[in-house]
Formats: sequence, C-alpha cells, structure tokens
Amino acid sequence: MWSNLIFIEQYHFNRESRFDTVKRSDYLLTLNNDWDEFLQSETQKPYYLELRAFLKKEYATKTIYPAPTQIFNALKYTPYETVKAVILGQDPYINPGEAHGLAFSVQDGTAVPPSLKNIFKELNSDLGVPISNSGCLVKWSKQGVMLLNAALTVQASRSRSHTRKGWEQFTAAIIERLNDRETPMVFMLWGKDAQARGVMITNARHLVLTAAHPSPLAGGRFFGCRHFSKANAFLKDNGIEEINWDLT
Repeated sequence: MWSNLIFIEQYHFNRESRFDTVKRSDYLLTLNNDWDEFLQSETQKPYYLELRAFLKKEYATKTIYPAPTQIFNALKYTPYETVKAVILGQDPYINPGEAHGLAFSVQDGTAVPPSLKNIFKELNSDLGVPISNSGCLVKWSKQGVMLLNAALTVQASRSRSHTRKGWEQFTAAIIERLNDRETPMVFMLWGKDAQARGVMITNARHLVLTAAHPSPLAGGRFFGCRHFSKANAFLKDNGIEEINWDLT
C-alpha cells in the first residue's frame, strides 16, 4: 500500500468559500483500487516530487480547486479495470463550489456550466436522454467513464494556472497505461487540447472519437458528433455493457 501521495495543509471552506488552514499534517491518500500500484511508482518520480512541493505552497497561500480530498476523484471513482470510456478535459473549473476532480462535472447543487449544457444537449439529440438539471457526473464515472483533466488542480479565477507544473506528465502516464490495456475502450477527444493527446493512443483495440470542444466558443461545431451513441455501439460490438448516460 502506498501513502504520502501529497504533503499539504488540511483545509475547510469558510463562508466566503475560501480555503482556511486547519492544521499542518501529512495528508495521506489511498484510493483502495487498482490505481494504487500505478500511483505508488509514479508519485516517487522527481517530477512528481517537484509538483507536490509546488502544490503544498499553493494550497497554503492561495485558493486552489478542487479540495485536496477530491483531486484524484477521476481515479477513485473509475478503477483501471472498469474503464469503458475516457473523456479528456483541460483543467478544473475556477469558480467556488464547482470543481470536484472530474472533468466537465460540477458538484451537485451547482449551476450547470455552458460547456456541460452543450454536452447534455448533444446527448439529448443523440440518444434522446433527458437534459439533467444536475451537472454532477459521478454516475458516469461509476459506470466506467473516466473524466480526466490534463491538470488536476487550478488556482481560483485563473484558468490553466497549474499547467506545465507536472500534472500533464502525470496524466499522460495514466493515458499510456490505459492505452496498454487489452480490453477495448473509447477515447472521446473534444477540442484541440484533448486531440493533441491522441498520439498516445496507439492500441488498435480502442476507438478514438474526435470533435470540437463543447464550449459555446466553438460555435456549436460540437453538435452532431453523436459520440454517445457511437461509444455505446462500440462497447456493445465488443461484448461490453453499454453506458447509461441518463442522469435524471
């Protein structure tokens, strides 16, 4: 069993939704699934030790999302052997109460962001799934949809503030490990950032789907990609249970 994944302060939210220090301690994290072996080796590498030192300082001096206990939720909710589909994002949401460690997902009770609204619209058009009022995608994760951001933390109100700090190497190692798996899975790459990582997916067993980013800034070019039905058709053809995308 591995431990000491990241040494940071332990925090809570006050009424202004900022992190306040409670006490200084080793924050030990164990996922209790088959990602633990991977993390045990990856988190001992020099780049990750530098990342850990950076995060310790960031959490101690700034407002960082998500909460420390939620950083690795993409791995926690979706064990390696259960992955059916991978949706890649860039970095966590930058507003209070949104990010909780899953790409595109927000905490239950939080307003659905524009990109996620467009995802729901495409899902409705593609499979007739009712549009959810909740943007929490934990149900997808628990069915084998890995919602993985390239960077797993971010400073409040500053998109991409934790890029090029080591997270990209860490998540690239996750993608490479998934690529090596013999059981087929679907990679859904939305936007140029996600598609740039497509070069790491070399295993012909897997299906790679590409589309424009669901952000309104993409001008609606995401609509009509039909990735949800294509993913389920691929899974079914390979004898794998389809994903129930309905969150309602």
